[in-house]
Amino acid sequence: MSHGCFITLEGIEGVGKSSAVACVVDWLSAQGRTVMSTREPGGTALGEQLRQVLLARDGVPIAPLAELLLMFAGRAQHLAERIRPALARGETVVCDRFTDATFAYQGGGRGLPAADIAAAARLVHGDLAPDLTLLLDAPPALGLGRVLERGAADRFETEQVEFFTRVRDAYLELAAREPARFVVIDASQPLETVHASIRAALAARLP
Repeated sequence: MSHGCFITLEGIEGVGKSSAVACVVDWLSAQGRTVMSTREPGGTALGEQLRQVLLARDGVPIAPLAELLLMFAGRAQHLAERIRPALARGETVVCDRFTDATFAYQGGGRGLPAADIAAAARLVHGDLAPDLTLLLDAPPALGLGRVLERGAADRFETEQVEFFTRVRDAYLELAAREPARFVVIDASQPLETVHASIRAALAARLP
């Protein structure tokens, strides 16, 4: 059993997860917690290599099932190498995306059966789940507009708005099913308002 706290941030492209992660880490550190920040896909040497494969815009075509298995392969390594050891040390782990993203992207977006994703999740991390998940929510058109302002898009960011609508709907369905774990943050607001909402959620939900 882990003794630390596991916090994840989720959301479609362009909702500001990177700055939100920094906001969470700063707040937790100010409370005196030891924090490990990480991301998926990625987080380990193997995970970062898989991230390059998964996000390469001009890479080889990836079938939806292969994409799913690559995500979980990186996650298995991530858990073994970094997440579980940090939790066992009593640290607070802040992760940019976790298995909820797989249900949203490969499930909602790609159309893979939720039962298959759940089976892979049980194999890879059993009953380990985030203690708190912050879902940054915004209309896909707004998020994709922000992505275009950043420059070159990756393989996921080149998907059509309909894809991200399905992903967003899947995220909101997950949040509705687990209100005790999820906090939905309106990411269409100004950045400081979003960060204030994040800090309020952390203060309310964490002991």
